[in-house]
Amino acid sequence: MPETARRLRIAAARADFLHVGRADLPAEPGVVQGVVSASWQRSFSAGVNAATAQAVFHSDLDLTGRLMRCSKPVIERLSDDMAQMPLSIVLTDARARILSRSETNKTIGTLLDRVSLSPGFNYDEGTVGTNGIGTVIESGQSLYIVGPEHFTEHLQPFTCAGSPIHDPLTGRVEGVLDISCLNEDSSPLMRSLVRSAAHEIERNLLVDRSQRQQALFEAYVRMDARSRGAVMAIGGTMVMGNAVAQSLFEPAEQWAIHEHGRYLAMGHGAPVDQIELLSGKVVHIRGTRVGAGDDVAGIVMVVDIVSEAAPVPARSALPSAVPDRPVEDPALEGIERSLLGKRTATGIVDALRHGKTLLVMGESGSGKLSLIVDLYHRVVPAGRSRVYPAEDLRLPDPAEDMSTVSGPLLYVFTNIDHLTNDSAEDLDRFLLALAAGTQPVTVVATVTGATVEPEFPFAGLLARFDASVTVAPLRHRLDDLPQIATRVLANLTGPRGVTIGAAAMRVLCRYTWPRNIRQLEEALESALVKRPVGEIQAEDLPGYCHSGARRLLSPIEAGERDLIVNALHDADGNRVVTAQALGIARSSLYRKLKSFGITAA
Repeated sequence: MPETARRLRIAAARADFLHVGRADLPAEPGVVQGVVSASWQRSFSAGVNAATAQAVFHSDLDLTGRLMRCSKPVIERLSDDMAQMPLSIVLTDARARILSRSETNKTIGTLLDRVSLSPGFNYDEGTVGTNGIGTVIESGQSLYIVGPEHFTEHLQPFTCAGSPIHDPLTGRVEGVLDISCLNEDSSPLMRSLVRSAAHEIERNLLVDRSQRQQALFEAYVRMDARSRGAVMAIGGTMVMGNAVAQSLFEPAEQWAIHEHGRYLAMGHGAPVDQIELLSGKVVHIRGTRVGAGDDVAGIVMVVDIVSEAAPVPARSALPSAVPDRPVEDPALEGIERSLLGKRTATGIVDALRHGKTLLVMGESGSGKLSLIVDLYHRVVPAGRSRVYPAEDLRLPDPAEDMSTVSGPLLYVFTNIDHLTNDSAEDLDRFLLALAAGTQPVTVVATVTGATVEPEFPFAGLLARFDASVTVAPLRHRLDDLPQIATRVLANLTGPRGVTIGAAAMRVLCRYTWPRNIRQLEEALESALVKRPVGEIQAEDLPGYCHSGARRLLSPIEAGERDLIVNALHDADGNRVVTAQALGIARSSLYRKLKSFGITAA
């Protein structure tokens, strides 16, 4: 069939589809591709308007990451090879957001600007319908989409050939390489061309990953040759330790050191620290971050034992009044189990007991305020507390305020990094007045983040503080999650006595909680809507809790993930039944399960 006639029949089939809203219309074999017909149906179901749909702009793009770095030489070579053809080469991320565009002809660039096929715009199928980017991600295969196969009107003049770019080790789709041109300049060979270029980018990704691993391995070997002690290295999926490390530390101790190493690698200060392991050993860590380009490939650590765990005497020689281990500070009982959590709680308690003004830093939602108030009332049971948010700082007269309360008083000033210049000056005067008083007063302030920049208005207040601690994000203290989740649930339910089932707790512990305890509260609130009394089950938790995806999902992706999780639960985990219920191919379901990190049904 001549190409012009085929396109006319595709246009007629599309018009019929838009008229009745079904993709199962009788069609002449070879006219409409099955993958295109399925995409039309998905686009229609997603509510895409074929006449008015527009791409959405995003500014939070990774323009310096591995994908851009590994794609640049391939795109430059492809542009040189195709310089005589009027076309555009587009690179997107895994969410169909355009990272870069280069064209060989000014006219094609101007035309693509009119349809927003430009850096920052999202060409997800659920937003703009069938196209050579979003549909490639949905189908997981390279595609050649000619003019009338596009779902929206404004893309009809163009032909696109797109190919997914996979991570060669994980198989995950990292992005899409797309070649677009006007219909009259198109050729089916574009599909082979873009697929070959995508494979070349995948090879570059493999080399780049290997370079990161090689850089970490070489740094580990050099450190091991210079040191006679325990040497460990960790980065991504790589974990290494020399014979000394294997002999000195039990597997659980090694795991704790590895996790602390990940925390140090992602920090900003010197990766040097001293920690007490749960076994009682105190170790000193001297780390070296290993770079690969602009990224951190991992960390190499020299680990020295500062003190061994206290030996436990034989039971027959042990007086009944002598405990096996030193008694823990009563104020810390039941608070934290993780190394980072214990250190933070110990630092806060020490400051409260010795009357130090304290600065508490940590990510938003990490539980700074609740931890401060909880520990204060454990240390000073008769004390009262006052909380003042920096966003709306309304300070009372210090003398009048203190006169209304007898006994110890805690002042907490939250998020002082949000202070304006004027409010920072007001707080400085207030702190001076408190210091001049005679009543027992404790001052604590919180900062959003793990570092303090000198240009912030509150930087001048730092001289008023004696000590600082950092509350680690929840993802770095998952050992504490069962206790934290139980405490949060108790606060939400009061006397109702709702509990968290074992399967639900496993789901909670597998998730990384990018928004920390605040997100955990939201998840449990959502579960309580489904099960207000009794024992919370895994299926009661929101869909994102079942996801191990490390990337931030778009609202459409999050909704799709929740839909899949609910369908899996309804089908008792049967993926064949789930795919049928969702109306998608099993291969698409498996790909989405992997992309969203869904590991439990």
